[in-house]
Order: sequence, then structure tokens, then C-alpha cells
Amino acid sequence: MDRKDAKSAKGDPAHDLPENRLSRVVVDAAVAVHSALGPGLLESVYESCLAYELHKRGLRLERQRELPVIYDGLRMDAGFRVDLLVDRLLVVEVKAIDELAPIHTAQVLTYLKLGGYRLGLLLNFNVRLMRDGIRRIALDL
Repeated sequence: MDRKDAKSAKGDPAHDLPENRLSRVVVDAAVAVHSALGPGLLESVYESCLAYELHKRGLRLERQRELPVIYDGLRMDAGFRVDLLVDRLLVVEVKAIDELAPIHTAQVLTYLKLGGYRLGLLLNFNVRLMRDGIRRIALDL
């Protein structure tokens, strides 16, 4: 993207949606956690450290937020849990695996649909460079 394209993207109203602003903070926090810890730890460790880092940055978050399935008008507690829900807007799914697969993207898409959210981040901390472990997943509502 050249400088002109970057400027026009910043002028785009979608660029300033709260979810997009939050995602930038979350990505920055994920990079900080990854820089300090590196790859090779359990997902739960990265989730805890990321939650702490986001809390330090003044964000409200819920860990392991349950997401029910509504089927035929009934609430089914199917065991879906979002790793982190940031400011009730942004879904964050934490992984520490060799390689992200399409099923991981599908998982985040399901969480977005079930919760009525627009944006999710799929973060894989088991990478050499954190930028290679970030997937942004958006849903048009």
C-alpha cells in the first residue's frame, strides 16, 4: 500500500470503528506478550498474559465468555467459549499451534455469528514472528 492508499484508508469511516481501534490495541498487546515470552508455551499462558496486558491498557474484557446456541427458540448451552471478549465488541481466540487451519477461522466466524459481533482476531503465538500468527476475521452484519 503506498502512502496515498494508506491516507485514504485512514479517512475511511470503517477505519475508525471501535472494533478496529480495539483490534490495533490487541495486536500491539499480543506482540508485546510474544516478544517477552516467545513461542512454545501453552495457550492458557498466552491468554492469561494477553488478558493482563489488555487490562493494563485499560480495556474491559471477559475471559472464557460462554456463547449459547439458540435453536428453535431454545437456548442450548453447547459449551462454546470465547477466549477473550474485549469491550463487548471484539472476539479474540488464542492459539499456540504449529499452523492455523481453516477450522480455526470457522471457529471464530461461528463465535461472531452466535454473539452478533463484527470482528474477531485469531492469534497464534506459536510462530517465530507474531505478525505471522495474526488473522483478522470480519463479519458483515
